[in-house]
Amino acid sequence: MSERTFRVMVRGSFDALTADQRAELLARAAEHDVLNAAFTAEGSLTYDLAMRPFFTFRYLEHGEREEDIVAAGERAQAKAEAWLAQRGYAYKGLKVSAEDMALMPLAKRQRRARAAG
Repeated sequence: MSERTFRVMVRGSFDALTADQRAELLARAAEHDVLNAAFTAEGSLTYDLAMRPFFTFRYLEHGEREEDIVAAGERAQAKAEAWLAQRGYAYKGLKVSAEDMALMPLAKRQRRARAAG
């Protein structure tokens, strides 16, 4: 079997941040700007706390079967929860969405390249 790649997003919102936590997040906001977003095994966090309390983690997970996408989502959620807990950030409303890259339709340019061989 070939390895499948899953892109997983874990979304939520910060809840009841202390003044120090908010200041820390604001100080590191440039590192977590959406322009730096990427799907990685370690996870990529984006937020714009100055505008709203929402955040998104992006993870790259792997599996062997299409059904492994559920476990990939659970692993990503656990990673996000661990990251938040290690820093003492309260959160609410976590939602997980995942895509199996093997099932994604090819873009027009990719179809042309594949046909050209």
